[in-house]
This record gives sequence, structure tokens and C-alpha cells, in this order.
Amino acid sequence: MKFFSYLVFIFLSFNNSFINSAPLKNGFYRKTCPSAEAIVKDAVNRAYVRDSGIAAALIRLHFHDCFVRGCDASILLDSKSGQKSEKESPMNKGVQGFEVIDDAKAQIEAQCPNTVSCADIIAFAARDSVSKAGGIYYSTPGGRRDGKISLIDDPPKNLPGEFFNVTQLKLNFARKGLSVAEMVTLSGAHSIGDSHCSSFSKRLYSFSGAHAQDPSLDPTYANDLKGQCPKSTNGSDLIVPFDPTTPTKLDNNYYKNLKVNKGLLTSDQVLWGSPTTRSMVKSNANHPRNWSMKFAKAMVHMGSIDVLIGEQGEIRKNCRVVN
Repeated sequence: MKFFSYLVFIFLSFNNSFINSAPLKNGFYRKTCPSAEAIVKDAVNRAYVRDSGIAAALIRLHFHDCFVRGCDASILLDSKSGQKSEKESPMNKGVQGFEVIDDAKAQIEAQCPNTVSCADIIAFAARDSVSKAGGIYYSTPGGRRDGKISLIDDPPKNLPGEFFNVTQLKLNFARKGLSVAEMVTLSGAHSIGDSHCSSFSKRLYSFSGAHAQDPSLDPTYANDLKGQCPKSTNGSDLIVPFDPTTPTKLDNNYYKNLKVNKGLLTSDQVLWGSPTTRSMVKSNANHPRNWSMKFAKAMVHMGSIDVLIGEQGEIRKNCRVVN
């Protein structure tokens, strides 16, 4: 596995110039802040020791950042008087990892003031999380700048919904410049992390007029979920792991679950139900090394969505507020 991970690293390092249309580059801070990436890695490692779930949180943070206004760290901005920010959107319920970014940023600012963007720190932290949770290594280019706008109404317009069908998913990812294959590949991130019961309870109790329970959901798995997400929760919204088998390991088990109707969200299971994406699910389930390579490549591509560069945006001193 270590040898394969090394091959992934070499492959991605060589091919980054072909993956990114944006003028980001590897080793962007090599001269201006040579310790930047090491500081981020150390912050992630320390957080991972305390809670291995932070890996899934930081990968999700990167995804939710890039899909809204591009990879500009707008998700990190706190609300201000009269203007609620992205992080308060229901679509970002449960998004975590802010403290890890704050930790890395504070250390970097102490060594290299006004140099490293919060957007790049998120991208580096996501890469290091993929490494910790899945043993997948790849090089992440830097050069992103931080945005100055964060609006609560933006996430619902840009993030894929948990009840999306394949057509809706394809359109959503296409708007971000990502292919159907990349959509299926990146969905594999749901092999780690948790989901709130409210994101899928409709599949258990009120799916449709004809079926109280989603017929595409394995009955035994559905009963297990009902035990974890009772119909009456007294107002609490409990969480359930995406993958009941290897919940903290980033692997291709996600696709194996889909094949036996154990995808947690509707937007997960539809990938197996649609002829358009079923063959991709099969391939990813049968070829874990190929999936790992594709996942690394897709993460780099996603990290280049609508980035701010050059004199655009700013380099925030504090990731939670604009300068």
C-alpha cells in the first residue's frame, strides 16, 4: 500500500499542470513561507489524534467551500451585523474543522505574516486528511486568494442536495466544471464521516404515497437505521456514519455498499440505480487502487474551481473576518 501511495503521489505531482486550468502551482510558498504546508499537516495530525472524524470534516469543508463562490475560504467567514454568512446555512449544518484551520493560520501568521491564504490552508488540510484517512498522497498546488463575500443564501444554490437524482447531480457538478466520472469518484468521500438523520429519514418513514420506506434501501439496513434514527427524537437530530463497515477509513467500500442498496443518502444510492453511473460504481468497487488515483486527481481538480488569483481577493489575517 505504501508503494502504491507513493505512485499516486508521483503521478499527481507530474500531472497537476494538466488538471488545473487555473494558474496554481505546486510549492507556491516554497520561497515566501517554506514551512506553511508542514504547519498545516502538523495541525491536522494533532487534530486527528484527538478525533479521527476530523479527516471527514476537513474534506467536507473543502468541498463546501469550493462549490460556493469557488475555493476562496468564504465558508470560514463569520456572520456580521445584518448579514449572515455561509456557515449558518442549513446546507452547512454539521460542517466542522474551523478550529483546525484557525490553529494552522495562527502559526503561519506568526512566521509568515500576510502571505498564506486561508483558501490554500483549507486545500492543504483536505489533502492531509485524505492522507490520514485513506493513505492516499498527492500534491496540492497553491496560489488561491481569499474572498470577501459570504452569504447564507448561496449554499442552497450551489451545493448538491441529499435527495438529488442523477440528472440533478450531473447538472450541479457540470456547473462547477466537473465531469460525471469525477462526480461519482468524489462521492466516494462518503465512505467516511456522518450524516444527520434529517438528511435521510424521509427514506425510512415517509418516502412516497406508495411506499413509506424507500424500496431501494436494503430492508435490514433500513431497520438498523430506524434503530439509530427513531421517528420521534424529541427535537434532536442524531448522526449516523455513512459507511457502517469502515466508518473512519477512506476507501472504496462506499461503492460496495451502493451495490447492495446500503447507500445512506438518496443522492448516494441513485448512482447505482442509474444506468449512466452504475458502470462507474462497479468499476470503483472492483478496482480500489484505480479509484484512489482518480480520487486524488479529482480532489486537485475540484480545488481549482473559480479560484481567486494574483491581485484578486486578499490574504486574510484572520480566516473568520475580512481584513
